[in-house]
Amino acid sequence: MKWKGRRSSSNVDDARGRRISAGGGAGAGMLINLVGRTFGLKGIIVMVVVGFLLWQFGLVDPAQIIGGKPTVSEVEYQATAEEQERFDFITVVLADTEDVWNAEFRKHGRQYEEPQLTIFKGRVNTACGMGEAAMGPFYCPGDKRIYIDLDFYDELAQAFNAPGDFAQAYVIAHEVGHHVQNLLGTSGQVQAKRGQSDFNEWSVRLELQADFLAGVWANQNRNYLDRGDIEEAMRAANAIGDDTIQKRTQGRVVPHAFTHGTSEQRTRWFNQGLQTGDMTQGDTFSMPYDQL
Repeated sequence: MKWKGRRSSSNVDDARGRRISAGGGAGAGMLINLVGRTFGLKGIIVMVVVGFLLWQFGLVDPAQIIGGKPTVSEVEYQATAEEQERFDFITVVLADTEDVWNAEFRKHGRQYEEPQLTIFKGRVNTACGMGEAAMGPFYCPGDKRIYIDLDFYDELAQAFNAPGDFAQAYVIAHEVGHHVQNLLGTSGQVQAKRGQSDFNEWSVRLELQADFLAGVWANQNRNYLDRGDIEEAMRAANAIGDDTIQKRTQGRVVPHAFTHGTSEQRTRWFNQGLQTGDMTQGDTFSMPYDQL
């Protein structure tokens, strides 16, 4: 993908030097249970008295023990040259999505609200709760932010065999697709069905539409693509299908547990967006589930 020298987005929050320490609420509860089982009520009373004395002498902050709120600190973060290039690449991809969706929303008489993108390391606090690198890239409707730990791209290349810069771009475009769905009210309609027996099916419809929207973005960025870029995105979509992941992790496919769609579905819906370039052609909600 041709990206160097092009516009970068200003909607990027570099949180790689932000460190989050979990609050002690859960740990304090575990400690009380342990003391109670070992020493009984007297042990708990002694522990409380000792804790009170330590607080009186300023040696313990009860808010850290009882409150359970995470604390955030800033440290100097030194990125490798390779990681910094990946960071710079993501800012250009986000700028591309801004250009595309600003134009698309204008076509339909709407105003696009650009999302923020937070690049973090390890853990991050979000309006949707604590985010972990192990979760992979995700979008939080509560604060309209996309979150990504750049180490995910190493996993995408190594564990999922989906390397390449455009595969990385597809991941961002998919999460921006969720932002588009949030602005249009689609995400809220699906979340309202949480707890219903068919919620997973609605989740699959939502994810496949986000793949379609990523394809619409790719369609409008063809001038910047190198040979093989589309194949990279297709390979990434195929690699993270529910059936492929289930086979790799548990040796069997469990369709009723799908939340994102099969590899074939994800690839096909991305390709439909790529071929049409029209955001209105990605209705994954009106057709029967078995025809997706």
